[in-house]
Amino acid sequence: MRRFDDRCVGAGDRHWRGSARLATSCAALFGAMSLLTDWDAGSLSLPRALLWLALSAALFTVLLPARVTAGAGWLAVRSPWRRQTVRTDALTTVWRYDGVSSHLVLHDTYGHRLVLDPRVLAANPLIWHELDTGVRRSVERGTLLQGGDVLRRLGRRIDEETVRGVLRESGLQ
Repeated sequence: MRRFDDRCVGAGDRHWRGSARLATSCAALFGAMSLLTDWDAGSLSLPRALLWLALSAALFTVLLPARVTAGAGWLAVRSPWRRQTVRTDALTTVWRYDGVSSHLVLHDTYGHRLVLDPRVLAANPLIWHELDTGVRRSVERGTLLQGGDVLRRLGRRIDEETVRGVLRESGLQ
């Protein structure tokens, strides 16, 4: 499988930069407030300052969302820990897990696996379009064995939300 990088991106999560800025702001604010509080109490030392900075870095890592990108025939999710990529035109199975944290799990014929929050697809029509196009190719080629119904239901829900948003913004609802 060809390795894809961010230079050949067809679509990216349009809300990722804002979420990354929020994660950076929260971590910086936590670090600054911790250091100032410790300094004001007169107990700030080098080990304590390093501890606060390490905790701020950990908070940033936890709050930083995964970056989702898509192109013709592929979908990628990059987190601070790893990068997952699947060929959307060679999918074999798609599973949706609901609960506290709803997510999709996609598998391709190359043995790659990707976990994705479906809200990213709903918020980014271009990523959804790239995935849907790849899924249609998978169905045409006969590689998609399970999960076509999951994606059809998700597609209907995304389309309904998009229509409601357009009607709401145009004042017709």
